[in-house]
Amino acid sequence: MKYIAIDLGLKRVGLAYSAHKDLVTPLPAVQRKNRNQASAEVKKVLAEWEVDAVVIGIPLGGSSEDEMRRRVEHFMNLVAFEGEIFYQDEAGSSKEAEAMMRGEIKQIRDGRIDSISAMIILQRYLSSKK
Repeated sequence: MKYIAIDLGLKRVGLAYSAHKDLVTPLPAVQRKNRNQASAEVKKVLAEWEVDAVVIGIPLGGSSEDEMRRRVEHFMNLVAFEGEIFYQDEAGSSKEAEAMMRGEIKQIRDGRIDSISAMIILQRYLSSKK
């Protein structure tokens, strides 16, 4: 199975790819101008990588879970992805990504942290399937 993980944000959409359970690669993040532009770019990435399934990070169990699930579902409807969609708890993934990048860059908001967060989300999902 080929997977892409999505860390959906208001400014950037982090992306990570895996075709092998033990290897997850961050992809360039999508800079989000509006949801139509962002969903079109994500759709293009999904087609380019011939993805079978999407794993999306949402805050499970929190007070914002319902609202975030609604936003994510709306975004994925715009993407019009035909494959399977899985949800994975994203709790702490951004902080973990920032910790991994500490010393490498000084809070540059170019999407690297967002895509590393997506990588962490996908690693969590894949390790839960073993």
